[in-house]
This record gives sequence, C-alpha cells and structure tokens, in this order.
Amino acid sequence: MRKIIGLAALAAACAASPAAAKGGFYVGAIAGYQGLKVESSNGSATAKADNAVYGAQVGYDLSLGTAFVGVEGEVSAASGDTKFPGSTGAAYDSLKANGQYYIGARAGINLTPGIAAYGKVGYTSLDTKAFSSAGSLAELKDNSDGIRYGGGVQLDLPGPLEARVEYRRSQYKDAVSGTYGDVTTDQVVAGVGVRF
Repeated sequence: MRKIIGLAALAAACAASPAAAKGGFYVGAIAGYQGLKVESSNGSATAKADNAVYGAQVGYDLSLGTAFVGVEGEVSAASGDTKFPGSTGAAYDSLKANGQYYIGARAGINLTPGIAAYGKVGYTSLDTKAFSSAGSLAELKDNSDGIRYGGGVQLDLPGPLEARVEYRRSQYKDAVSGTYGDVTTDQVVAGVGVRF
C-alpha cells in the first residue's frame, strides 16, 4: 500500500512540474502598439505619438531543462509620425521612425507545461526621418544606436506553433540631429511563430 501511495505521489509531482522548455530555431511575426517620445537634448521640449508597430522575428533557444536561453533578431516598422511642438520653432516639424533593428539575448523559465515567462536585453538601431509638413525642406534622415529591454509570456500552440505577448522599451541617445536629441519607444506586441 505504501508503494502505491508513493508512486501516486511521485506521479502527481511529475504532473505538476513544468515540462522541459522548448529549444531550437523559430521565426515569427509581431504586431501591436508603440508609444514614441522625442525629447530635446536639454530636456526643454518633448513630443509624443501613438502608433501601430509590426515586424518579424527570428531566433534560437537552448533548452536547459525547465529553463532556456537564446538569441533573437527583429526588424520592425511603425505607422504615423510625431509632431514637434510649434513653440520650439524647429525647422522640421515632424519625425517618423522608419525602422527599428534589434539583436539580443533572452532567458526564461517554464511556469506550467506550455507556458513560459522570459526577459530580454540587447542592441537596437533606429532609422528616423525628420521633415516639414509644407515640404519646403529636404528630409533629414538619421540613424542611432540604443538598448532594448523587456519581457513577456509565450504559449505553446498545437504542433510547432507558439504565441507570445511582450512589453519592451528601447532608448536611443542623440537620435535626431539639431534641436531634438533622444528617442524612447515603448511597445506592447503580440506574436505568432513557428518553431523548427
């Protein structure tokens, strides 16, 4: 009887323990919300905008039992542009974030079988375009480096599919020539991927 009870307890413990984390290559698509903030180098003026963001991801995870570590790359773009305050008297009155490029590391742990939480950090690059709504000035294009950090939850779907919901913040210094200097983006995205 004791053996039966012991085996039953062992089976229950195994069932309650998170399954091994998935490893391997994956590709996916993401879409969601982006809040963009542009701030002058001296902090005297700011401009904000809410946009949609969309892009593609590729990465590789190494399974460490119920945990994993991996590398990931992403390319994304956003809709809309940011209007500079008229009080600044800047030559350019709008800024568009043409694209963001990211490569970094992530690490996570399974919370339950099929659900994992993770954090991420890495290098990111931002392409911007400043322009005047009147079209009287040539577009001013710029590129800057920054850091991205964030985290999320991913869920196993049937077959090789998986889904994720993620928050991340990217910070760029001296991203806009002239009056405006720093750009910050806050994004909340959902994605679907295929793991190989």
